[in-house]
Amino acid sequence: MHNNNRSLVGSIANYLIVLLALVSITACSDGNGGNNKQQDDDNAALGEFVLEVLSSQPGQVSGDSARIEVRLPEGLAAENVTISVDGADVTQRFSPSGDSSRLQGVVTGLAQGDNRLAVNSTGGEAPEAELVLTNYPVTGPMFSGPWQQPFLCSTDSHRGGLELGPVIDENCSVDTVVSHKYRTTAGDWADYSPGQERPADMATTTTSDGTEVDFVVRWERGTINRFLYSIAVLAPSDDGSETPDLSSWNHRLVYYFQGGVAIGHYQGSPSLSRALYPDALAAGYAVAYSTGTKTGTHYNLQVGGETAIMVKDRFVTAYGVPDYTVGVGGSGGGIQQYIYAQNHPGLIDAGVPQYSYPDMVTQTIHIGDCELIERWIDLQLRDDPNSKWADWTNRSWLLGLNASNEVANDVVEYGLTPWVPPGSSECTKSWRGLSPLALNPNFGDAPGITPEARDEVEWTHFADLINIYGRADDGFARSPWDNVGVQYGLQALRDGNITPEEFLDLNFNIGSWKPEAEMVQETCPFFTDLCFALDFDQPLYPDQIDPWSWRNMALSDGSNPAPRRAADAGAIEAAIESGMVNHGDVQIPLIDVRHYLEEQLDMHNSHQSFAARQRLLNYDGDASNQVIWFVAPGEEENYNNTLYAFEVIDTWMANIRANPDATVGENRPAEAVDSCFDSEGVLIASGEGVWNGILDDGAPGTCTEQFPVHSTSRIVAGAPITGDVFKCELQPVSQAIERGLYGDWEPTVEQQATLEAIFPEGVCDYDS
Repeated sequence: MHNNNRSLVGSIANYLIVLLALVSITACSDGNGGNNKQQDDDNAALGEFVLEVLSSQPGQVSGDSARIEVRLPEGLAAENVTISVDGADVTQRFSPSGDSSRLQGVVTGLAQGDNRLAVNSTGGEAPEAELVLTNYPVTGPMFSGPWQQPFLCSTDSHRGGLELGPVIDENCSVDTVVSHKYRTTAGDWADYSPGQERPADMATTTTSDGTEVDFVVRWERGTINRFLYSIAVLAPSDDGSETPDLSSWNHRLVYYFQGGVAIGHYQGSPSLSRALYPDALAAGYAVAYSTGTKTGTHYNLQVGGETAIMVKDRFVTAYGVPDYTVGVGGSGGGIQQYIYAQNHPGLIDAGVPQYSYPDMVTQTIHIGDCELIERWIDLQLRDDPNSKWADWTNRSWLLGLNASNEVANDVVEYGLTPWVPPGSSECTKSWRGLSPLALNPNFGDAPGITPEARDEVEWTHFADLINIYGRADDGFARSPWDNVGVQYGLQALRDGNITPEEFLDLNFNIGSWKPEAEMVQETCPFFTDLCFALDFDQPLYPDQIDPWSWRNMALSDGSNPAPRRAADAGAIEAAIESGMVNHGDVQIPLIDVRHYLEEQLDMHNSHQSFAARQRLLNYDGDASNQVIWFVAPGEEENYNNTLYAFEVIDTWMANIRANPDATVGENRPAEAVDSCFDSEGVLIASGEGVWNGILDDGAPGTCTEQFPVHSTSRIVAGAPITGDVFKCELQPVSQAIERGLYGDWEPTVEQQATLEAIFPEGVCDYDS
């Protein structure tokens, strides 16, 4: 999660599956990795055809073409088979695949909507089989519509990253381009024309099967689902014809999912290093990529999943069926792997999520507390510069996230809060500005948008997903953010780190976020020009300097507790039912890797890998498909274990193919085990117990001791590590006291009355 918004302070943060209408078929499969092999074998033995769409689900065909496999009944010869689409004979497009019992071919020119694929035997040896292909235009949408508007096409410079031509229609389409690149011995990409003399600086590469070849890549790019896509494959012998040379392809596909944070309304800026991912291409993997699966373009993972389906459809249709597809990518790219594996089984067969979170929307729960808590602490310091809060590390008591006296804080260093000593927390270092990013409809933009159009856009994460969340009565997108009943700093109270008086004051004044209709535009430091135009004759806080987004908070009037915010009706259900929440139904091999960045207060905090694991455990009691690897950060370059993860995934997938009746966890190779490594990649420890003490009460494992894990504001308020409780169950204050929720503190009658005033509906009961 990274964001390059207009900010002086740096980065701003960054089950239900929606069922698609599947067509009824006479004798077939569910396609794209979901085929029932035993049923297919039985049908073929009974003299029936078995039909499968290899490039997508039958109801999710796009771009007017699809790759189809026909499995013949036992004993039926291929020359006695006819295949048609809506009555037009397409038999000549099919040829034997693997053995004489299977035919494979690509049907093209499909009409939008339903197309009837029929297979017959010329002598009536087998009953007719049919399959309905539902085809969508390459511009989309399939199931995520209606389209977001306005939608701005990539700028010339951004399209130039993929060497694409001008926009040719209102859907931001560009002409599809196929060209060739070679890798130089200096590690750069250079143009290459098939048939030309090999340049002297052309590098060679050794593929995963040990073959050394010239490092030449066939590179296709264009637009799919309104976004810019790329497909690259190692092709040293490609002659430039329409049919690609696949002799050096290792028959594995990498889908590179990119991270970042954005609110949409833009086609995106592609990354050459992801589109032409050199490490994977060098080993012989094909690489698929799209700006529509870059969370720095948008964070609508319904649109992103749809885009990934369509890009993979294009790859399989034009290039062939990979042995398996492995996802890779960091931050938001890691989130996408968890979410798409859950929502679209068969899209990816394995994943290497890097610096991941379980999903995006549940991150807003605890990060939405950051500015509320930081404001309260900073005001304590303004009243008493020598208070305990002068030590930044103490903020972790309330934030859960790590904090340090040594890490720089832009707001402090620029003198915008002169009473706050040097230091930072993860909230201020990496997450400051969640309000503008996720909640404030006035903040945000897209390249090239006009001021008039910008003012008409609701710039919130939830409005980006308006087709999922819908609108509240005030006309703004419904939001699932809620802090009713949350007792901030509860663990700090129980541990004696804050006094009962501080606990009461914190929760009396913490407040919440105003409804979007009442929010105003941000000021300094989020708009740098305003910082250089401060009027020191006028009040500075929060009118001119407001790093906490104070003006958009619902606060106490001095006599009454600050109000809390309740989620909009139906918003939480929409998040869950749409699949935007990772509820743990992820059944593919996963190697979750990250460098340990806690001391840098990086937003990719390490507890997230374990939050994802606990969700897997909560779903079905089994997380044996997920392996967690941590690497110590290096002083200069970080050791990158992604290629090693690919090697382990390859063995894992081979085991699955060899033992299809075993579970994913049962097929794990010896190397697929929880591990931690030093900064040079040397193994520190590995095994089932290296992360003990994080999800259990046991003694810390070796890796747990080496890499301490922090938490969140909601966890230190009593919530589970999963981080997926939007709205807690409530219990009366009197019941919480009776249950001993406050540890050694026994509130007086007056203190209990204050608690009941703060929490008139009750306090969170996370154990219910």
